[in-house]
Amino acid sequence: MLFAPDTEVALRSVVNLINTAANGAESLVTMEDLDSFLEAEEFTGSRVNTPAELSSIKRLRSELAALWSADEDTAAKSVNKLLADAKALPQLVKHDHWDWHLHATTPEAPLAVRMGTEAAMAIIDVIRSKEMDRMRVCAADDCDAVVLDLSRNRSKLYCDTGNCANRAHVAAYRARKAAEGE
Repeated sequence: MLFAPDTEVALRSVVNLINTAANGAESLVTMEDLDSFLEAEEFTGSRVNTPAELSSIKRLRSELAALWSADEDTAAKSVNKLLADAKALPQLVKHDHWDWHLHATTPEAPLAVRMGTEAAMAIIDVIRSKEMDRMRVCAADDCDAVVLDLSRNRSKLYCDTGNCANRAHVAAYRARKAAEGE
């Protein structure tokens, strides 16, 4: 394990949020889409279930997407802004099936604030560990989804949104076969 378990969970949630708009697709169209996303990611706390809440999550997604491929200094500024805007106060908490982990907002804070703060707290660990290169964009030419590489050998190149790795491997195989046939 590279990071604390709650950090890895939060980073994966950031990836999943950013990738809800990958490759020109939009999978957070309705409140039900947001509900499904939050349930899959196990986000807890208050909700207002309004179109404004959905819009705030989409704005957060854009901020996090920009942060994902930013240089270290820019990422640090973005993280600090997210935390300052939330008036973050980190605390150890234990709830539901989760053991001790960090929260930096109250459960009553707006959803986008809670999600942004959780993302910022996780990315702090990435920045402090000098591991920003683990936050990538998919290596497939036709994909703009993001990738979190938690592998030991830093070998994860492709996203989990589709068949990018499979398509790349098939193309490489065909290219090798074509080169052998020349």
